[in-house]
Amino acid sequence: MQPILASFFLLLIFASCNNSDEQKKPEPKITSKHSNYFNNSVQSAMDSYAALTEAFVNWDSTAITQHAGELKTRLDSINFYGFDPQTITAPVDTLVLAKGDLQAITMGSDITTKRHHFDTLTQHLYAFLDKVKYDAKKVYLQKCPMAFNDAESGHWLSPVDSIRNPYLGLHHPKYGKAMIDCGGNEAVIDFTSKK
Repeated sequence: MQPILASFFLLLIFASCNNSDEQKKPEPKITSKHSNYFNNSVQSAMDSYAALTEAFVNWDSTAITQHAGELKTRLDSINFYGFDPQTITAPVDTLVLAKGDLQAITMGSDITTKRHHFDTLTQHLYAFLDKVKYDAKKVYLQKCPMAFNDAESGHWLSPVDSIRNPYLGLHHPKYGKAMIDCGGNEAVIDFTSKK
């Protein structure tokens, strides 16, 4: 009787180990305080911003101009449904500044000038996301300490904490692609709440 009982316990342990994958709890869902209209329009703008960042990584002036135009259109389309009209003045004013930065990027004569305006664009978008307490996703503010003349810093936003530097990029005349991961996370916007 003992061998049968021992076999039963072994079978029970084996079965519970094999079912451990099935018993894992699902990832908690992020619950936003904002409307889907607002979050979707902001995410659309951030997708354009990510494409603009990647164009800087690739030193592609044509793509930079194209994505700057797309981002301006998407910023114009942000849907403030659900916001109190009295609370959106400061965020809207910050978006106006960001659109000015985008205009300067498209008019910039060289990539260094465009990158300077990209830095101020980033600061304005960061301020906007912070002011509206954007809570659909985390957004990282990242910093390159040697973005300009190896001495001045530059910033960009990223949905991930890994570094892909748009200031030094893949085709830097001095460093090539060796400095693509130069930089670090300076801050994070994280108003997400998980349930």
